[in-house]
Amino acid sequence: MATTSSSRPAAVLPVTDLRPENPSVPAPQSVTVSQPGETKLPLKQIPGDYGLPFIGAIKDRLDFFYNPGRDEFFRLKTQKYQSTVIRTNMPPGPFIASNPKVIVLLDGKSFPVLFDVSKVEKRDVLTGTYMPSTDLTGGYRVLAYLDPSEPKHAKLKQLVFFLLKSSRDKVFPVFEACYTGLFETLEKEVAEKGKSSFEAPNEQAAFNFLNLAFFGSNPADTKLGVEGPSLINKWMLFQLHPILSLGLPKYLDDLLLHTFRLPSFFVKNDYKRLYDFIYESSGFVQDEAEKMGLSREEACHNLLFATCFNAFAGMKAFFPSMVKWIGRAGGKLHTELAQEIRSVIKSNGGKLSMAAMEQMPLMKSVVYEALRIEPPVPYQYGKAKKDLVIESHDAVYEVKEGEMLFGFQPFATKDPKIFEKAEEFVPDRFKGEDGEKLLKYLFWSNGPETENTTAGNKQCAGKDFVVLVSRLFVSELFRRYDTFEIELGETSLGASVTIKSMKGASF
Repeated sequence: MATTSSSRPAAVLPVTDLRPENPSVPAPQSVTVSQPGETKLPLKQIPGDYGLPFIGAIKDRLDFFYNPGRDEFFRLKTQKYQSTVIRTNMPPGPFIASNPKVIVLLDGKSFPVLFDVSKVEKRDVLTGTYMPSTDLTGGYRVLAYLDPSEPKHAKLKQLVFFLLKSSRDKVFPVFEACYTGLFETLEKEVAEKGKSSFEAPNEQAAFNFLNLAFFGSNPADTKLGVEGPSLINKWMLFQLHPILSLGLPKYLDDLLLHTFRLPSFFVKNDYKRLYDFIYESSGFVQDEAEKMGLSREEACHNLLFATCFNAFAGMKAFFPSMVKWIGRAGGKLHTELAQEIRSVIKSNGGKLSMAAMEQMPLMKSVVYEALRIEPPVPYQYGKAKKDLVIESHDAVYEVKEGEMLFGFQPFATKDPKIFEKAEEFVPDRFKGEDGEKLLKYLFWSNGPETENTTAGNKQCAGKDFVVLVSRLFVSELFRRYDTFEIELGETSLGASVTIKSMKGASF
């Protein structure tokens, strides 16, 4: 069960030409040429506009962050233009990004064009229409900013695959140890204070788990101590501030975060501490990198980004989100999860394993549903490599080479033409044969859940790892507790969850 407290404004995550444009004037409709047996959709001009130069980008930025806010920003535009494919500006715009103009994809049918690297370029688009300074990543364009066509992309992604494969035997015991510490911290604070914030203990457990599983190094035994999460949070802020809101007064927030880049030298020493820790811990991975023709230095900067930005930030954002949605679902779901998880563990000799979790259909569905309703990375970008056409449910649209496509994933994965009760958290949505058919519309990993990440695509290298640790978290939670109660707020990166009560396992 959940109660809601007063909250800070939610964050935003993933922008100018000097001529006013208004491409919203409807073009005469015609019919597309379709293959035999296909439904013919009308060819339409993409509606929407970019407003006056400079002014339009600022107006859209203020609307996006503050009034009406992110989700309403898109919802109002879809209502105005009666389309799920529209033109608009995306933050940050002036003076950080020179061109904020994008074509927004807001449905589950048009969105997948962003995964087709034969049609879209993924070079330097991780954060949208701007790219953070490489001073924040040791002077290197790390893997996340590379297009698959670039020579180092395959080597660096293979290096991440090697890291993940090397950790597989440590994941289960290390996760249990680190998250037992999390649960004990929460229990102690709830007993002493009547409530406990989930965020800080989760961040510490995630950082410890990742470094012990990946590198066999316990941060507490090094110079980092317990400072790793705070160093990462500060470093990420300097990369993502153009597309975040910290809940300050509107114009102050916009001036400080969205108008100019924060100087990277303010986090130079923090980054050096993280780099030194990873460098000293990851010798065996650096050895593998050298065999691939990569320098140890470049490998280490990429390992730092993969561990601290990709994996840590993912667990920092998604685990509170899971707790939020499961907490709000209430005691009936909690009982069903506890019964399923404990009975399977018991039938597997009291051990939690990969095979055991495959026998937990409700738990698996709950994780997928949390990834659907609030994907940890809500924005996807890609630049058209050539003239192409994209299809929504209702029309076909022409896109010109060089135009930036932007997908807002929370709308695509809550597409009412694909998902029944799309706005609701439905725990068993992905159970059974019919539920599994919906997995191809689950896009959280920069690709359909039914497809595999490879060295030649941009799907998250840790796709299976994220699903695994998320299942582990839910399994360990209901292995230990019958139910829990939460209070909700917001942070700059998602849900703020306070645990109000935790009832230990009674059966």
